[in-house]
Amino acid sequence: MGKLIVHRLGLGVVTLALVSVLVFAGTELLPGDVAAAILGQNATPESLAALREQLGLDAGPVARYLGWAAGIVHGDLGLSLASRQPVGDLLWPRFWNTMALAGYAAVIAVPLAVGLGIVSAAVRGSLFDRVANVVALATVSLPEYFLGLLLILFVSVQYGLLPSLADTWSGMGLAAWLEATTLPMLVLVLVTVAQIMRMTRTTVLAVMDQPYIETAYLKGMKNGRVVLRHAAPNALAPIVNVVAFNLTYLIAGVVLVESIFNYNGLGRFMVDAVSKRDLPMVQAAAMVFAAVYVVLNLVADVAAIALNPRLRHPRAKEV
Repeated sequence: MGKLIVHRLGLGVVTLALVSVLVFAGTELLPGDVAAAILGQNATPESLAALREQLGLDAGPVARYLGWAAGIVHGDLGLSLASRQPVGDLLWPRFWNTMALAGYAAVIAVPLAVGLGIVSAAVRGSLFDRVANVVALATVSLPEYFLGLLLILFVSVQYGLLPSLADTWSGMGLAAWLEATTLPMLVLVLVTVAQIMRMTRTTVLAVMDQPYIETAYLKGMKNGRVVLRHAAPNALAPIVNVVAFNLTYLIAGVVLVESIFNYNGLGRFMVDAVSKRDLPMVQAAAMVFAAVYVVLNLVADVAAIALNPRLRHPRAKEV
C-alpha cells in the first residue's frame, strides 16, 4: 500500500508540473496587453515599452515561465501586474471563502446524495426510485447559471426569503453568513446531489447483482439489511471516487456560481483577473484549482486502496 501511495504522489507532482506548463501557455495566449490595459488608450509607445520592461514582460516566455515556476516552488506567487501587490495576499482570502462555501454545500450534499442513492437502489423500480431519477436527470441537465437565476427569481425576488447577492465581509457573523450564502449553496447542492445520487445508485445496483447478494436473499435476509450490510460497504470504494470528483467541482467549478451571486471567492477572483489581463493572478488561481483537484483525487485513490483488500494486499507475481 505504501508503494501505491508513493506512486500516486509522484503522479500528482508530474501532473501539476504539466498543468503549470499548460496554464502558463494558456495565459500567454490571452488577447490584450497588460501594459495597455493599465495605461489606457492614450498611452505612448515609449510609456508602453517602459512599463513592459518594468513588469518583466519584455523577457522571453521560457525565461518568464522558469522564473514563475521557481517562485511557485518556493511559495512565491509573484506580484499582481495591475496593483503590484503580492498575489498571495489577494488570493488566499478568496480561496478560504471558496472553501467555506464548498464545505457548506458538501456537508449537506454528500450525506444526502449517498443516502438517496442507497435508498433508490434498495427500492429499485418503485415510485420513489423513478421520481428521484427524473428529478436528478432534470437537475443535472440544467446549467448552474440557469438554476441560480431560477432561485434568485423565485426565492429572492418573488418571495423575498433570502438575499439574491452573497455579500460577505471579514468579521461577519455565522448566522448572517449562512443567510447570505444559502442560495449559491443550494445551486451547488442541487447539481452535486444529482450526480452523486445517480452514481451511488448505479454502483450499489452493480454490487447487488453479485452472487453473494443473491445468497443473502436466499438465506431470508430482508432487503434493507442486505443493502446496508453487504451491498453498500462493498460499493464504498467507487462511491468515494465519485464523491471526491464532485468535491473538486465544488471547489474548482464554482466560477459561474460565484459570478452569479457576486460571491467574493476564488472563482470570481479569477474572472476579475482575466478581465484585467493580470496574468500572475490568473496563473496562481489556476494552479490552486489544479492543486486542489490533484490532492482530492489523491485522497480518493488512497481511500479506495484502504477500502479494497485486493489493492492493500496484492498477490505476488507468479514466476
